[in-house]
Amino acid sequence: MRAKFDEQLEQLNVMLIEMGALCEEAITYAVKAFETDSEEMREKTFKTDQIIDDMEREIESVCLKLLLQQQPVARDLRLISSALKMISDMERIGDQAYDIAEITKTIQSNRKDFCRDHISVMADTAIRMVTESVDSFVKKDIKLANDVIIKDDKVDDLFIHVQDDLINAVTEDRSCGEYFVDILMIAKYLERISDHAVNIAEWVIFSITGEHVNTRIIEKEKI
Repeated sequence: MRAKFDEQLEQLNVMLIEMGALCEEAITYAVKAFETDSEEMREKTFKTDQIIDDMEREIESVCLKLLLQQQPVARDLRLISSALKMISDMERIGDQAYDIAEITKTIQSNRKDFCRDHISVMADTAIRMVTESVDSFVKKDIKLANDVIIKDDKVDDLFIHVQDDLINAVTEDRSCGEYFVDILMIAKYLERISDHAVNIAEWVIFSITGEHVNTRIIEKEKI
């Protein structure tokens, strides 16, 4: 019985890794759509978001079967309940990548390079956070989960830089106000994606320790 349960848990791990990889792809496609105004990248983002939605339902089904059929003990219950919370955050990551791609449909093409470096670094960091948060679950690695939480500071700092740059830009040129708002929204969605990665990391720690993490008391270092 336990061997069958462990086999199903391994299946769950594989599905979570796959869903995490899809989230990475969705973010990458969305940012490329911003950088290149590529209709192909937008469509890839939209399709990937739909696959993520489908995977959420599949993983929910696996988790419910584990709960109903295998009579898991307390530690296993924490693991399965954490997985259910994690896929909800991953589904939201897909939605926010979709939202970024949607913005790129109408974003003004002038001043395309404005804040581009900040956006690129925010996206790279967010992708890494998503990858490492899922890896920390599969590997049951508390240190890696904490590393994800710490990285959130970098994305928050970059978002503040984008805000400051936009305030200065609007002061100098009010004619591009709509474009600046679009840039701010893209940065905000990337900041939210990193927040969801932190949520995943916190659920990983809960699944291992049984304790909810208060990120405010975690010592944060410079990345």
